[in-house]
Amino acid sequence: MENLAQTKVGRIVAYNFKASTVLTAHNIDFCCGGGITLAEACVNQHQNLEEVINELEEAFQSRADQNYLALELDSLIDTIIDVHHGYVKATIPALINYLNKLCEVHGERHPELFEVRNLFQAGAYALTDHMKKEELVLFPYIKAMVESQKSRFPLSKPHFQHINNPIRSMEHEHEEEGLRFKKIAELTNNYNCPPDGCQTFRVAYVMLDEFEQDLHKHIHLENNILFPSAQQMFENLDLKSDK
Repeated sequence: MENLAQTKVGRIVAYNFKASTVLTAHNIDFCCGGGITLAEACVNQHQNLEEVINELEEAFQSRADQNYLALELDSLIDTIIDVHHGYVKATIPALINYLNKLCEVHGERHPELFEVRNLFQAGAYALTDHMKKEELVLFPYIKAMVESQKSRFPLSKPHFQHINNPIRSMEHEHEEEGLRFKKIAELTNNYNCPPDGCQTFRVAYVMLDEFEQDLHKHIHLENNILFPSAQQMFENLDLKSDK
């Protein structure tokens, strides 16, 4: 990529997801905060821009990750649902169970666990509702747009009027979850198990860390690839007349 410094962070990761490892190491948010340039992000996080660029270029020279930009939007949606929605749905029950046990056994010595559990449960409920709205409302319409474009057949105007309306709602909810898990990371000392933690303690923290990392990639695929492409497609869409 040319002129990395003036490229938006989300676009850099969309180009090659291996950039996510470099940016995370420098505490640069590429999902909810992906709308600013790399130069701005480095200033905000007090990082050396030249050093970050060198690390990114080195990462790009390694084998490229899956090119999500090359996927048709309906295929990208299927990937998001199968990989990330599936992961969230499968992981939530186990993590809630572990956190309940930790509060029961270690809560007296580690009262922060109660807040971690409350935050995660709130996030679990919010994410479950969020994914349902995507799967029942937004994603089907994006798939319909893809089919309309392929078949050259006009599509009816959606009940939400403009695709920006549900997308802005989803992006707002993404930001809320990003902030929630940032707080969980702070409370858990970035998921570092305390010296007196048992095996369940360690497993729970590893799973929370993994959950947040998956959430970052999940949000990135939607905010930085799916949503902008869907917005552009909507603008070029042949909509049926209301008459």
